[in-house]
Amino acid sequence: MAKGRVPRWAIWTGVPLLLLLLLVVFWSWDWFIPLAERRASAALGRPVRIEHLHVRLGRITEVAAEGLRIGNPEGFQEDPPFATTERASLSLDVMAYWHDRSIVIPAIELTRPVVEAIAREDGQTNYAFDLGQPAGDAPQPAEARPGPRIGLLRIVEGRAHVVDPRLKADFNLAVATRAEDTPDPRIVVDAQGTYAGQPITGTATGGAVLALREADRPWPVEMQLENGPTRVNLRGTLSNPLELQGADVRLDLQGPDMGLLQPLTGVPIPKTPPFRLGGQLDYVDGRVRFRDFTGRLGSSDLSGTIAVTTAGSKPSVEAELHSNRVDLADIGGFIGEEPGRASTPGQTAQQRREQARNQARARVLPDDPINFPKLDAANVHMTYRADRITGRNMPFDTLRTEMELKDGAITLRPVALGVGTGQIQGNISFTPEEGGRLRARADIQFQRLDLSRLMRATNAFEGAGRISGRGRIEGAGKSFADILGRGTGEITLGMSGGNLSALLVDLSGLRLGNAILSSLGVPGRTVVQCFVGNFALQRGVLGLRTVILDTEDVIVNATGSVNLAAERMEVRLRSESKRFTIGAVPTSILIDGSFRDPDVGPDMTELAARGGVIGGLAALVAPVAGLLPTIQFGVGEDNRCESLVRGRRGGERPAR
Repeated sequence: MAKGRVPRWAIWTGVPLLLLLLLVVFWSWDWFIPLAERRASAALGRPVRIEHLHVRLGRITEVAAEGLRIGNPEGFQEDPPFATTERASLSLDVMAYWHDRSIVIPAIELTRPVVEAIAREDGQTNYAFDLGQPAGDAPQPAEARPGPRIGLLRIVEGRAHVVDPRLKADFNLAVATRAEDTPDPRIVVDAQGTYAGQPITGTATGGAVLALREADRPWPVEMQLENGPTRVNLRGTLSNPLELQGADVRLDLQGPDMGLLQPLTGVPIPKTPPFRLGGQLDYVDGRVRFRDFTGRLGSSDLSGTIAVTTAGSKPSVEAELHSNRVDLADIGGFIGEEPGRASTPGQTAQQRREQARNQARARVLPDDPINFPKLDAANVHMTYRADRITGRNMPFDTLRTEMELKDGAITLRPVALGVGTGQIQGNISFTPEEGGRLRARADIQFQRLDLSRLMRATNAFEGAGRISGRGRIEGAGKSFADILGRGTGEITLGMSGGNLSALLVDLSGLRLGNAILSSLGVPGRTVVQCFVGNFALQRGVLGLRTVILDTEDVIVNATGSVNLAAERMEVRLRSESKRFTIGAVPTSILIDGSFRDPDVGPDMTELAARGGVIGGLAALVAPVAGLLPTIQFGVGEDNRCESLVRGRRGGERPAR
């Protein structure tokens, strides 16, 4: 070997060692950033940028990315990006993956993460990710792909900004983990901004992520939320929070109107008076349940269970509701009426103004448009039962109904109102039509309504007997007033036997007075032989075809019409005495004017002389014969209407 020459073995050994030394000295994991960015961008479907990458190898390998930036999808502005964070680090248990391919992440830490969650009017969002199966990878069965087991999660000064114009939402979230009397930091989220056009503030606290998969450690959760005037409080534990199972959670809701809950729950609810409800919240068989709740709705009590399934194109709601005592005014929002009364406790200033405006308006029938978007927002099956109906001059005693709302169509089968020992029962349907209208159809039966109960509601009159009959109404419109104002149909009522102290009782609250009865020659207490009424509804005008009351002393006949569209009436009451009566008024009584303020008095244009029993009696009772087969008076009742008709046909006076 020549002097001064480097041995060949030294070259072959030293150069690699030198290169290895240089690699160790100058090694940078940043060299792998382009590869990591490409893989992450392909997986997330949006650009991903990393400023620096650090890896510390070992059995527990630590990976950290500094200056991480996740961009927006196509169609959104580049700035602000979807998410950024100063530093994101995780530790990975390499040996667990080596042994059984399980992914174990003992710890994740995010430092000052910022998220911009944006939705647009057209429904596009920047937070929807398509995490499909990578090309060329064969799909694996679900049992072969267990989810990652995450241990400790730390979030330092996290922030999120959420914007969704469809929900009228623009609020900020402050997210962090805090160690409060526990070695495992809890997740704390503070919210502030607007939601559903109302100010929103709230705080939510959850247990440590380390406990999420530990079934023997109930995961605590607590939330206080104020969305405008609505308050939500939730507190309890979940034994399996990742699947929302094993819940022992108390939910309390309070506010001026349950309709304001729709943006929070996704469930369409009509306007209501102030409410307060509390019950248990859980998740069973894919359904969120608010069960065994109790509370108040205006002046009424309310209890039951509501279950919501969110799978599918729209929520599916099942509700079983019950009231011991209900004021029907509190559920007026279900028919487009302003709910509650001026005396309803807890009303806001706005609700009191609406009540005053409702009382001052000229119209009586509910004319607020039915909210069609709400009707189509969910499919609902609801049963409701009220054991007692209360309220001013209310003739009804109980209420029960079963409602089905599917694809915007409503079916009530049946809806039943108890009146003493009888009831009003019907099947009612509402079907959407073009132009934002609902087509309504109602088939109603009046089953032995207790006249004494109806009279007692007037606080002035008394009576006894049972009224029966049936009715059919059909119409289309955007409100209940519109539907009735365009409706067609027929109603037939009848009563055989009984007695009453006054005849003219208006269930809407009109007071016509004893003077009318005196003018008609009806005494303070008289035996009713027969009452039959037949009403035809044509294009919103209710015509009195046949309305006859046969008492001991007189036969009273009513004629005229009631215009439901204009809310005006013109009805004449004429009595024919069965015997000579001193002081009988020789003219009809005219009831005309608006529903809100009718006029009652003698018809000065009619000057028909009266006296004794005249030939007009037979003409008055003749129409009754054709109606008798349509009325079921009840088994065992004294069917005096048939006796009356038979007697008139034979030209004889009915037996007394």
